[in-house]
Amino acid sequence: MSDNRIVVYKGPGQVAVETLPYPKLEVPGEVADAMGMTRKADHGVILKCVSTNICGSDQHMVRGRTTAPVGQTLGHEITGEIVEKGSDVQFLEVGDICSVPFNIACGRCRNCREGQTGICLNVNPARAGSAYGYVDMGGWLGGQADYVMVPFADFNLLKFPDRDAALAKIRDLTMLSDIFPTGYHGAKTAGVTTGSTVYVAGAGPVGLAAAYSAHLLGAAVVIVGDLNADRLAQARSFGCETVDISAGATLEDQIAEILNTNEVDCAVDAVGFEASGHGEGAGEQPAAVLNSIMNATRAGGSLGIPGLYVTGDPGGADDDAKHGTLKVRLGLGWAKSHSFYTGQCPVLKYNRGLMMSILHDKAHIADAVNATVIGLEDAPEGYAAFDSGVAQKFVLDPHGMVPA
Repeated sequence: MSDNRIVVYKGPGQVAVETLPYPKLEVPGEVADAMGMTRKADHGVILKCVSTNICGSDQHMVRGRTTAPVGQTLGHEITGEIVEKGSDVQFLEVGDICSVPFNIACGRCRNCREGQTGICLNVNPARAGSAYGYVDMGGWLGGQADYVMVPFADFNLLKFPDRDAALAKIRDLTMLSDIFPTGYHGAKTAGVTTGSTVYVAGAGPVGLAAAYSAHLLGAAVVIVGDLNADRLAQARSFGCETVDISAGATLEDQIAEILNTNEVDCAVDAVGFEASGHGEGAGEQPAAVLNSIMNATRAGGSLGIPGLYVTGDPGGADDDAKHGTLKVRLGLGWAKSHSFYTGQCPVLKYNRGLMMSILHDKAHIADAVNATVIGLEDAPEGYAAFDSGVAQKFVLDPHGMVPA
């Protein structure tokens, strides 16, 4: 069997494509030992990666802003073809093309049974919840690779109903592994509905996916804020209003110019802990987005927070921030009776419906996030370009299976 090329974190600002052995149908030892699980994964499959994306969450690790060790494998946005399956996989076949939720979930614990697959209790000894190729998430190998092992496959995988139709729309369908459900989750938990006015903080891929999802959910006006002009232009390309947070005017004043009122019905934080303050030269202020969306959201509104916040940030702005302790104006949120919804998106809650929207031409998420296909060998250049702020979502194509 062939070896497995895989993207590896080599230190702040550095990734490399290295060669590891072809994956086995095995659970990582640390997970199996701690959770009382058999090492052999008869419930798993080996996927040939059709597409695998670079995510902003990966970028936090590559910037050195997490406790990820050198050698951490990367990649949790995976779409693949089954090339091998365990003896306990009942409902999937070799040759099936499937979307892989970035959440690794057993399907058997209390949280999984209640639909909270982002915080499965059985796949990560360190905490609830797990993911492929991510720090503190159980040691599962990443999927920015030629091949990857997916456990509990019958539960986790979303099979595409038609191979040819899937490959024809793979640029859109590859977004089902994370950013499309995550953006949709952010908008949904913020309470976006018919006629809503919505503010989305951040015009990176997740923010753009949240803004696009707000339109799908029936929002009347979607306003996207960022300090990157190219990313704001990308938001405008599918009908969003935009505000430049580096400008002198306050966020509320800029919103008022659009809505004739300085508050929105609901807001989404798609930035997370590497947030910048408002105004020119404000610099990093990790609580800035959380505080600004409380200011800009009406009393009784809801805040969806899919943006990543961490418990360990070596590059934090101060000692508190290095441990995930931020200066959030909770009193303001309390006084305005805001609802806050945080945490990883439970992808399985949304991915089938979003898949149907793509297959039946109701959703064109690849255009919204400016999907750009590159080879797996070009991953280091993709990471560097993404870190520079380009308005692109990089899709890695390890085997040349993504149609031109």
